[in-house]
Amino acid sequence: MYTAKRLFDLRGKTALVTGGSRGLGLQIAEALGDQGAKLLLAARKRDELEAATARLRARGIEADWIVADAARDEDIARLADDALSRLGYVDILINNAGATWGAPAEDYPLHAWDKVMNLNVRGLFLLTQSIGKRSMIPRRQGRIVNVASIAGLAGNAPGTMETIAYNTSKGAVVNFTRTLAAEWGEHGITVNALAPGFFPTKMTEGSLARLRVEYMCSRVPLRRLGDEEDLKGAALLFASDAGKHITGQVLAVDGGLSAVV
Repeated sequence: MYTAKRLFDLRGKTALVTGGSRGLGLQIAEALGDQGAKLLLAARKRDELEAATARLRARGIEADWIVADAARDEDIARLADDALSRLGYVDILINNAGATWGAPAEDYPLHAWDKVMNLNVRGLFLLTQSIGKRSMIPRRQGRIVNVASIAGLAGNAPGTMETIAYNTSKGAVVNFTRTLAAEWGEHGITVNALAPGFFPTKMTEGSLARLRVEYMCSRVPLRRLGDEEDLKGAALLFASDAGKHITGQVLAVDGGLSAVV
């Protein structure tokens, strides 16, 4: 019988975190590492990966990194190969890498649409497919956590953001999560998604500067944005034995915003 504390214990587990060098990905990596998971971070920029890994190691977390662009097929193939070579297997896959682009729908550049879709949807699928087929299905176990967004649950309020590709891509992630959960459940694999609201990150800094933090907070029932700890508990639930009977779910971590819009 597990104690409640033991349910969240990740000692002996391995985790691959894309977009893990900063922001929400690094926050999730910290949570998994604090519970004992061995981490491998992937992102595009070596210097940010080195800094993130040093930060994790300073917390006593076993962590390493791989430079990879999750929007490029060849990088995804190499990432999967390297991850399995270094870790042996992947228990937990955190699909966090993502991009956005703002422009009116009628003038939205095709290259911007492709950039967002290739990273947020195609890359997520290819990496999940590879890790699932090569590591999780053969071992009949695995935890997949996709980082979606409340932008994938609805449109944008008029006069706020013009992010049709981002919203569309995150809507795809939501239904990807549900569909894969149904298909891979028989292999002992859970597939869930986090749908963050507004967190101060590099991706959101432009929107927060334009719309003002005070305005954004005024729309949230809890009257605040997400902070550096707010995704940790939800991520641990989905990644650990505490969530072993939870799959196909999308959890909004947004201060209640999605409940009122």
